[in-house]
Amino acid sequence: MTSRVILISPASNPALRRTRFDDGASLDAAGAARAASAAGSLPAADRVHVSPTVRCRETAAALGLAGPSGPAAELAAWDMGRWRGRTLDEVTAAEPAAVALWLADPGAAPHGGESVRDLCARVARWLADCGGQDGRTLAVVEPEVVRAVVVGVLGAPEAAFWRVDVPPLAATELSGRSGRWNLRLGRTLGTPGAADAP
Repeated sequence: MTSRVILISPASNPALRRTRFDDGASLDAAGAARAASAAGSLPAADRVHVSPTVRCRETAAALGLAGPSGPAAELAAWDMGRWRGRTLDEVTAAEPAAVALWLADPGAAPHGGESVRDLCARVARWLADCGGQDGRTLAVVEPEVVRAVVVGVLGAPEAAFWRVDVPPLAATELSGRSGRWNLRLGRTLGTPGAADAP
């Protein structure tokens, strides 16, 4: 049995461009148009999951994806506690020591939300469930979820989380069996060869 997973990062919105911790903002006009232009570029999926964030739901709708096949609680956005809705620059100016700790220690959550370690563990549980399912799973998820998957699949140290860039509207593909995954890193949707079946 081979499991295939395609992770799609959301199209752009003002929060992504300004490095703002998710504030519930909608896609901007350019992001919505890019997502709509990529509709039909994804292969058929046996299961579709969508993070509960506004930008992920709007991206999935613009891509023409059918409703979710199951709950996506483990694919929720990173819980940033009291930093939610603020930019990284704002938080750094107000709490420089807390930001430094957060960036240096994967177990730290000075904002009162989830640490990098907690996020990676949550996402790993979801991916383990996917590994037991035959066929293709497609999920529209926040960039930090993609980063956590990449770190986990590669067996990289949690500190590597900060070294993974995930562009808007990109496909990251996994295929594997028995908990061993192969990784094809994100290609922008709507370009030749994007999200082809592995």
